[in-house]
Amino acid sequence: MPTERGRLTIWRAFTQPAAGTLALLGFASGLPFLLVAGTLAYWLKENGIALKDITMIASAGMTYACKFLWAPLLDHAQVPGFARLGRRRGWLLFAQLCIVAGLVAMALLTPARRLPFIAATLLVAFFGATQDIAVDAYRIEIAPPDLQGALVATYVLGYRLGLLLAGAVALILADHVSWRTVYLLMALAMVVPMIATLLAREPAEVPVRTRGWSEALRFGLVDPFVDFFRRHGVATACVALAFILLFKVPEQATIGGIMGPFYRDMQFSKTEIGAITKIYGVWIGIVGAFVGGAAVARWGAWRTLGVTIVLCGCSNLGYLALITHPGHLAVLTLVISAENLTLGMLGPPTVAFLSMLVDRRHTATQYALLSSLVNLPGKLLGFFAGGIATAIGYGGYFVLTVVALIPAMALYAVLGRRLRGGGGIPAA
Repeated sequence: MPTERGRLTIWRAFTQPAAGTLALLGFASGLPFLLVAGTLAYWLKENGIALKDITMIASAGMTYACKFLWAPLLDHAQVPGFARLGRRRGWLLFAQLCIVAGLVAMALLTPARRLPFIAATLLVAFFGATQDIAVDAYRIEIAPPDLQGALVATYVLGYRLGLLLAGAVALILADHVSWRTVYLLMALAMVVPMIATLLAREPAEVPVRTRGWSEALRFGLVDPFVDFFRRHGVATACVALAFILLFKVPEQATIGGIMGPFYRDMQFSKTEIGAITKIYGVWIGIVGAFVGGAAVARWGAWRTLGVTIVLCGCSNLGYLALITHPGHLAVLTLVISAENLTLGMLGPPTVAFLSMLVDRRHTATQYALLSSLVNLPGKLLGFFAGGIATAIGYGGYFVLTVVALIPAMALYAVLGRRLRGGGGIPAA
């Protein structure tokens, strides 16, 4: 049980002023994501757009996977006209205004005007990704590492609520009003996080002096990558990157396209799948995020990360119970409870760990790159998962994802010794 001191530590982490700000910024990050992807696909379908065109247009969300390409701009440039807010809040407000403009443009143009509509969709996707870069940089710079877990938990709460509004609520509204009205309402919902941006405190800025354009370009584009290896050492940096690529493989294995067909093959209806995995599971994930955030505040990011990696990976074995009990809602509920709880718990220590690795001179660039690497296995698994499951069966596939824990935890042990020896993580 947590001691009195431990409870005070957790209370301090969750009651810091930045926690409320991050909840609203999380909402602003979650809202546009589905509006240029899953929700958009429904609107396109109702306008008679061909399936191949729907998937191409709704792939605008892939912009988020490339955000590290322009992240250096947010580290080393001010937005003209927004400099008074500071670098982080200036970029945040600028991106939010552009998202609103893009959503309004999508609403007014409608898919009937194909090319301008696609341009507006890409605008929302680009500035949605830009906002994500700015939010991550703001979070890292506004609080020390021991308070990051709580900020991630409140961010996840806001993010999930943003997804809920842009997903389930938007679809329900579209049954009663036009899609144009739905997208205008979504644009209006961005006003609250914009107010939060204006009222938020700007993080302390790390001064950087460069002489001339060539040095500025070198510092912005080359130094973030060189610095990572220089600060940690080549060997430690390589171990860290390998660990980053591997430790979320079990988690990524169950959030791709394979799960829908799996649930259907296990004899569950679409209503049952939606209610348990999309609604109930979301709230369990939010609970998990707060548990993970409290654990980071109490025991630190590194120790919490090791425990939650194992818990999250082993929860995949629960899917074997579904294979032996197809169609049982109670079993599905238990499996989704374990999966989403541990998945939510893994989020705060993951983000706190990645935040610990970045240099504040290159916060946006380095964090955008590391977070992209964390999600890379998910993209690869989404491509090959169907073939693997076809070859060895669903059961073999889920067991394989758990086996992936072995190299990940071996790297965890090696990296822990290296970072602790170099002062990168606390000894506790």
